[in-house]
Amino acid sequence: MKHNIKITTILIVMFLVTQFIGLFVVANYNSENGMDFPYGINPDEDIKETTVTKGLFSVLLIFVVAIILFFLLMTLNAKTIIRFWYFGVTILAIALTINVFFFKLNFITYSSILALITAVPLAYFKIIKRNLLIHNLTELIIYPGIAAVFISFLGSLFGSKIVLGTIIILFLISLYDIWAVWQSGFMQKMAKFQIDQLQFFTGFFVPYANKKEKNKIKFIKDKYSGKSDKFLEKQFKKARIKVNLAILGGGDVVFPIITSGVFYKLFGLIPAMIIIAFSTLALLTLFIMARKGRFYPAMPFITSGIYLGMLVGWII
Repeated sequence: MKHNIKITTILIVMFLVTQFIGLFVVANYNSENGMDFPYGINPDEDIKETTVTKGLFSVLLIFVVAIILFFLLMTLNAKTIIRFWYFGVTILAIALTINVFFFKLNFITYSSILALITAVPLAYFKIIKRNLLIHNLTELIIYPGIAAVFISFLGSLFGSKIVLGTIIILFLISLYDIWAVWQSGFMQKMAKFQIDQLQFFTGFFVPYANKKEKNKIKFIKDKYSGKSDKFLEKQFKKARIKVNLAILGGGDVVFPIITSGVFYKLFGLIPAMIIIAFSTLALLTLFIMARKGRFYPAMPFITSGIYLGMLVGWII
C-alpha cells in the first residue's frame, strides 16, 4: 500500500465527496430548471454540434495548447503569471459551485454575485496565503464547477454522440497519463514545480510524517514557540525532517465527475451513481496495489473502473 490506511481513507473520502458534490452541481445547472451558467458562460450558444472526429480534435487541441502553454511558462519560470492564471480559474470554479448552493436557498436573491464574493477570499487563502486545510476544502468544490461547464461544452460539441466522445476522451487521457508519468516524467516535473516553486498543487495534497518525524516536529514547535511559520519552516529544513506527500491530481478527480454527469443527464441517477462507485473502487485498488516511493498514473485505473461501471449500468 502506497500510504497508510488513515491517509488512504482521507484521499478516498475526499474523492468520493467531490464526486457527489459534482453530480449535484451538474444536475442543477439546467436551463429547464431555470438555472443557467452565470458570469457570461454560455457554451451551448457558442458551439455548434459537429462530428465525433472533429469534436475530439477540438477537445485535444484545447488540451494540448493548455499543456504547451503551462510547459512554456514553467520553463520560463513565470511563476507570477501562473499564479494569476490559477487564481482566476480557482475563483471562477469555486463561484460556479457555490452559486448552485446559494441558488437553492430561495431567500438569497443575487446568488451568483454572493458566490463570487465568497470565492475570492477562499482562493486567496488557497493560493496566496497557502492554508493547507482551505486548500483541500476548496478542492472539493473546484472540480464540480469545472465539470459542469465541460459537460455543457461536450454536449454542444458531440450532441447525441456525447457518450462515445466521452469514452474516447477517457481513453486518450489515460494514454497521456501513462506517457506523462511512466515515459516522460512530465507529470512528476509539473507536480514538483507546483509544490516547490508555486507552493500550491492542483489536486488533493496531504503531507504526513511517521512517529519519529512527528516527535522532531513537536520538539521544534515547542522550542520555538511563538515564532513565525517561515522561521519554523527553516528549522524543519535544518533538521532534515522527512515528510511524505499523498497527492491526487485534479484531472483524476474531474474526469469521473464529467462522466457521471453525462450519464446522469442522459440516463438518470442510478447509472451515474454506479460510475461513481466503480471509479472510487478503481482508485482504492490503485492505492492498495501501489508501492511506496513509486509514481503511478491514476487515470488508466479510474478509466477502467468507469468503463466497468458503464457496462454494469447498461446491463442493469
